[in-house]
Amino acid sequence: MSTQAEEALQALGARLRGFRKDAGFGSGRAFARATSWQESKVSRIENGKQRPSEDDIRVWCAATGQGDSLGDLIAIVRHVDELWLEWKRQLQDGAEKRQSKALPVYAKTKVFRIWHPTLIWGTLQTAEYAAETFKQVVSYYEIPNDAEAATAKRLERQQYLYQGDRIFNVLLGEQALYTNFGGPNVMRGQLDRLLAVTRLPRLSLGVVPRSAPAYIWPGNSFSMFDDRLVLVETYSAELSVSQPREIELYAKAFALLRRSAVYGPAVRDLILGAIQYYDQMPND
Repeated sequence: MSTQAEEALQALGARLRGFRKDAGFGSGRAFARATSWQESKVSRIENGKQRPSEDDIRVWCAATGQGDSLGDLIAIVRHVDELWLEWKRQLQDGAEKRQSKALPVYAKTKVFRIWHPTLIWGTLQTAEYAAETFKQVVSYYEIPNDAEAATAKRLERQQYLYQGDRIFNVLLGEQALYTNFGGPNVMRGQLDRLLAVTRLPRLSLGVVPRSAPAYIWPGNSFSMFDDRLVLVETYSAELSVSQPREIELYAKAFALLRRSAVYGPAVRDLILGAIQYYDQMPND
């Protein structure tokens, strides 16, 4: 499936290919020789498979006599960076800064649509559960350890559950009730918290049972903020989606996931079943 970032890279690559041909380089091999690059690099850039660096753009424009286009092309590269933000770069100073960036987005949003197949959504997390997730983030991305500050900043989001007329449509996979962050005590506290928030008037909490008929594959977790922004998380990066036709696809996916979900007493039964599971586990 094409993404806005991929489409932007493909359009940029096509433009650079045109510059190469207009400059008299009949093949990527000839251009590679002129720039001392690998031919495969030229091919990947022209086909939108590799994001060129700003220095790459400078070399390309110099080699093809397109200096007047340099500023425009660098702006495109920076826009692609904004669409696809590598976690390592976002978190280079620690996790708290990234958590702070979420607060203005939450403040502006009226309707949330959240899908998490394997863990509890951050805004519903307890402090202990959130701290365990940030310990893993610090270790995995090898970033400065500010897990305590990041946890505090994440918990600030919870104010929006009680303020204004915001609507929260949250879907979790049943696996999220069992993904073990921190051991039985932490998980029991987190599951008790889930039971409590089911009573919030503007929160709709659905769970997709493991055996439920699937109308679409689960995919990655994503968060929709009204109909203007979707954030998709992967191990390597966070994709920011703002193109209307792509947002429509995520809205459609959410509706299909929702068809598989249960609500109300059935959700409470699933949560209580998970609590019972952790009750039977030995404490650390």
